[in-house]
Amino acid sequence: MKARGRIIAFFLLVIVLIGMIGTTSLPIAKDIKLGLDLQGGFEVLYEVTDLEDGQEITQDVLADTTDALLSRINVLGVSEPVIQIEGDDRIRVQLAGVEDQATARELLSTEANLTFRNAEDEVMLAGNDLKQGGAAANFDENGQPVVTLELNDPGKFAEITSEISQMPPPSNVLVIWLDFEEGVDSYAAEMAKPDPKFVSAPRVSQRINSPSVEISGAFTVEETQNLAGILNAGALPVALEEIYSTSVGAQFGAQALDQTVFAAAVGIALVLLFMLVYYRLPGLIAVITLSVYVYLILLVFEMIGGVLTLPGIAAIMLGVGMAVDANIITYERIREEMRTGRSIKDSFKAGSC
Repeated sequence: MKARGRIIAFFLLVIVLIGMIGTTSLPIAKDIKLGLDLQGGFEVLYEVTDLEDGQEITQDVLADTTDALLSRINVLGVSEPVIQIEGDDRIRVQLAGVEDQATARELLSTEANLTFRNAEDEVMLAGNDLKQGGAAANFDENGQPVVTLELNDPGKFAEITSEISQMPPPSNVLVIWLDFEEGVDSYAAEMAKPDPKFVSAPRVSQRINSPSVEISGAFTVEETQNLAGILNAGALPVALEEIYSTSVGAQFGAQALDQTVFAAAVGIALVLLFMLVYYRLPGLIAVITLSVYVYLILLVFEMIGGVLTLPGIAAIMLGVGMAVDANIITYERIREEMRTGRSIKDSFKAGSC
């Protein structure tokens, strides 16, 4: 009677486990974040160049740079970006799910050196004249996307706009530059180009006494959000030189995921079928325990927010193989003990040791 109760309890437990795995495994698998090789995306390796003041590039400087990069990546809305420091002067960035790679590359490498200059390229306002974190993506009175900036000293801006407003057209402009290169860039040269490098060049016709500045232009909403994110993240503490980049298309990533999952499912199914056919009841127990093992791995992986990659799937397969190998060793030991005439109970105790 006691043995029958244990058997009934065992089968009830099996039914509960099968029901739980069958109803929750698919939602759990869909919620797991996929890596660059499975989802597609963009990877770039930067080399950190020497600082302008001659300061040595240390691990602290690299850590500050990764923090600034992470702040910019948040603007893209990328989930679980991977930023790694490699060696003494390299930073690797992996962005899964990024489709617009040109925007991502520009967002990452921009130094965020914002300056307001007159038509003669003289600096009127610099980045330190703006409040930290005061950039925001907004809309003007016509519903056009703009970027607003908060000023530390509105009086200084009033004096500058008063001075520029007195200049004759077309010199009465306040040119807004991002990463202006001294001796290379100029307003006169860029004005002749269909796609000038400066952000915008609004004309100033009167004194403006305002605590905020509005940057307007032919912006999209996404461009204003990116620009505001770059300015709020601040200038990078170093210059970054791209030495390597690669991309994985979303279609290729999806194809790799489908093929890898299919191969993993076939491999696990064959292993479980072998255990079931060769060892029968012990094989059935192995099938149940291995199924629960894989389920728990995926569950914990989803709970901790892990990123699944091709090597991760291979690791799961390797774990199943090691677990099966342990079961085979145990079952063969039990069989050997039973051949010597020992009882099933004693053989099981010996095989489990």
